[in-house]
Amino acid sequence: MRYLNYINGQWKEPVSGDYKLNLSPHNQEVLGEFPSSSAEDVQEAAAAAKKAFSSWKKLSFQQRASYLIKAAAILNEKVEEVGRDLSLEEGKTLAEGIGETRRAISILEYYAAEARQPIGEVIPSVNAETFLYTTRVPVGPVGLITPWNFPIAIPMWKMAPALIYGNTVVIKPADITPKCVYHIISALDEAGLPAGVVNCVFGRGSVIGTALVENPHIKAISFTGSNQVGHQIQNQAVASGKKVQLEMGGKNPLVVLADADLEKAVDIAISGAFRSTGQKCTATSRVIVEEGIYEVFRDRLVERTKQLKVGNPLDADTFIGPAVSQSQLDGVLELIEAGKAEATLLCGGERPTDPSLANGFYVLPTVFENVSRDARIAREEIFGPVIALFKAKNYDEAIELANDTEFGLSAAICTNNLTLAERFVEDIEAGIVHVNSETAGAEPQVPFGGCKNSSTGSREQGKTAIEFYTQVKTVYKDRL
Repeated sequence: MRYLNYINGQWKEPVSGDYKLNLSPHNQEVLGEFPSSSAEDVQEAAAAAKKAFSSWKKLSFQQRASYLIKAAAILNEKVEEVGRDLSLEEGKTLAEGIGETRRAISILEYYAAEARQPIGEVIPSVNAETFLYTTRVPVGPVGLITPWNFPIAIPMWKMAPALIYGNTVVIKPADITPKCVYHIISALDEAGLPAGVVNCVFGRGSVIGTALVENPHIKAISFTGSNQVGHQIQNQAVASGKKVQLEMGGKNPLVVLADADLEKAVDIAISGAFRSTGQKCTATSRVIVEEGIYEVFRDRLVERTKQLKVGNPLDADTFIGPAVSQSQLDGVLELIEAGKAEATLLCGGERPTDPSLANGFYVLPTVFENVSRDARIAREEIFGPVIALFKAKNYDEAIELANDTEFGLSAAICTNNLTLAERFVEDIEAGIVHVNSETAGAEPQVPFGGCKNSSTGSREQGKTAIEFYTQVKTVYKDRL
């Protein structure tokens, strides 16, 4: 099936007439054809977003919310279909695909409810005759550049707040997972969203991403992806006076103290590191274990890791599906090979031998120990099912190891010591902190984002999303 761009309320052929095959990472099955768009398509989409902005921002919050509610209901009616499509094109298990689709629905419902929340405050003036207050106004047309690893949740957690606060949207989805965003756009179109309020242009980021960032009609850019691309976008956006929001990499630590529940800690490490094939910016990458339980934890972790089912993401008993693409698999295998030269491989470290998986982008879950701080697998984001194990003498050394990274997205600790848990919350350099739960996972009603080189500082999701998608207007109103 051939899919089209969505511009000004219409499904349109790309100007170039070129298309790219959408392939399953499990077996290279063709899932459809999506546009290979050009800068001309972006220009048309941005112009449509600019034209629609003046009328969209004048609607009441409740009027805008009605479209989000309708779209949520439409997605909910076909949640199994959308979840299956997500698993087919991204590779995460069917349960995860359906779960992520439900999360997208929850995000729509959450931001529809934000239509009834305050957007300003009354502030006492020094002048008794002055009514002094603040309100918020939308930024304008915004550009959203979204990644492949959460191909429906991340587009939704950018799009829903942008819309409820009165902005119009041009979205460029990841070119290897386009169908999930197609489902979002289809739901909004079916919900009757006015023409030009949301526009979707499919294609390569190097072509249309740059055109989107540089387009003068676009007033803000929200990006999730790699650090290299993120910083390039930041430089381009700032140079043209745009607001910019970046969510980038992570090298997330799990600290396991000697008093922790061992079985629960192993469960937390495995789930955080290996679900979604480790393709999460919040995935557990480093596991730092207090020396008193290190050996028994290590042995149990390796034992459990070897039992995990790697296979077709649509099979009910699969725990780990394929990497999303050949290039992604190659990058993971390159870092695994580097790890073999600089650390001790405990399990995994290669592709599975099952012939039914030969055409897919599969790699076995991998665990290393004796990892030096300067090793590539200790410093670089792998974005695959790989754990680097570290031994710490005590809590203080564990914290020092955990913070020894350029990233600061998510972190977790397993302990029954309330005092050390509270210290961890204060001591760890991360935007998201988990106590006795995995580093991955985020609920839509709370802020999401990191510190250090993981983020530009602004937060997504929750009530804080209003900070990026609006501007404050201060009003002095005096009597005549």
